[in-house]
Amino acid sequence: MKSFVLGISALMIALLTIISIFVYQKSDFFITSPPGFSEIDDTTVSAPGGPAADALRPVDYEASISYSLQNDELRLTYNQGEDWVNVPVEKEQLFSGEYQGNKQELMEHSYILTEDRAAFLHSKSSNQRLRSIFLTYSLDQGATWETSEITNAFPAMRFRKVDFVNNQFGYVIVSGDRTMSQEFSTVFLTHDGGETWEETNNSGVSRMIADGGFVDESTGFLSFGTIDPAEPMLYVTQNGGDSWEEAAFHIPEEYNHVFVIAEPPVQEEDQLTVLVNQGPNGDYAGGFVKGKFVSEDNGETWDFLEEVDPDETASE
Repeated sequence: MKSFVLGISALMIALLTIISIFVYQKSDFFITSPPGFSEIDDTTVSAPGGPAADALRPVDYEASISYSLQNDELRLTYNQGEDWVNVPVEKEQLFSGEYQGNKQELMEHSYILTEDRAAFLHSKSSNQRLRSIFLTYSLDQGATWETSEITNAFPAMRFRKVDFVNNQFGYVIVSGDRTMSQEFSTVFLTHDGGETWEETNNSGVSRMIADGGFVDESTGFLSFGTIDPAEPMLYVTQNGGDSWEEAAFHIPEEYNHVFVIAEPPVQEEDQLTVLVNQGPNGDYAGGFVKGKFVSEDNGETWDFLEEVDPDETASE
């Protein structure tokens, strides 16, 4: 009986050994690549002439013209990401000043991106307190670039905005040196497409600026009051910034303390119109409804026209 058990045990050990050898050989067959087979390389594709980098993605996928800040570089695309153009501006200079975002998107109003003009506001320190402000721009979709100095002595920027009314006339509005709800703000104008800039006379207002803009080479606006505003505070110039005067708003009683921050006025046919929003704390009709006002005297006085709902303001 003992001999029978030992015989069975020996037979089982032999069978297990044969099975193990077979499984090992089969697995080796599947692991080893056949001749001519190329294994898939899952490493990141290297950018031409540089180290491995993520594929560039436009910030706005739906726009034919967009930009990317990936790899700490500013690049432009004019065909939804198929081709890219380098912008000769250091990324940190684009966010210099009072800024607390994630640096994944450019600051609103700080750049222009159209078929005919790409332009970017940026600054760098000239001493411990003051900074130089520049505009780097291209008129040929990035084939060539120019950089003009707007000013060489300005405090750290908070608000910044650049825009052009036509090919030659443009403006830059900047603010800085903020203390609580007070700050310094000013306007620079160009009449030669951005090559040279001149500062306008100051408005004399020290409240924080909310927005501003020009509708033509003579008529411009500055809107103030971003912290607990009680009513719109809009200043107008009709002489290219030589002087500024506060505009008057005729607001129906039911809208007092409702519509409080004026947005940049626009030209509509033979009159100017402006949307006035509810500010950061507005709660009238959900907080997004705006008041539309019209002016028949080029921005000196404004009369209420109608409420504008959120869908209409989104399409502006």
